[in-house]
Amino acid sequence: MKSLKKFIRDVPDFPKKGVIFKDITTLLKEGKVFKETINLLAEKLRKKKIDKIVSMEARGFIFGGALAYKLGCGFVPVRKKNKLPWKKINVTYELEYGTDTLEIHQDAITKGENILIVDDVLATGGTVKSVVELVEKLGGRVIACTFLIELAFLHGRDKLKKYKIYYLMKY
Repeated sequence: MKSLKKFIRDVPDFPKKGVIFKDITTLLKEGKVFKETINLLAEKLRKKKIDKIVSMEARGFIFGGALAYKLGCGFVPVRKKNKLPWKKINVTYELEYGTDTLEIHQDAITKGENILIVDDVLATGGTVKSVVELVEKLGGRVIACTFLIELAFLHGRDKLKKYKIYYLMKY
């Protein structure tokens, strides 16, 4: 997907010195390019039986919602602690600088449903692994995880070995 890579901006030293942040806002602002991105993701997944897409805030919502619309399936948001208004379950996971907690509504997934997890970037894999845990606690079957970008040098896929991974761009 070399043609899409030209729409990703590198931001050096963000959010901290030594990190080169892959800024996707430069892709999102181009309507035709964003549409092409969603169409390419959908094409990879069209033959899968997907009941619901689960995405985490914030940028995952952009791709997850658009992809759910395109594929005609449900969309389930995973949010940070105390942002969802209904009964929920949560998982706390380790970050390089502490912990974070993600939550999902208890009734968001029915046992046995086929779930696709969607996020913008696969980096270290900690967040998506936590989302997989939430989905599986509710009885969902994770059929794949898909991303706009995989940062392969961070080895996030190592935490997701038993799941199919799709991406459009790899760094």
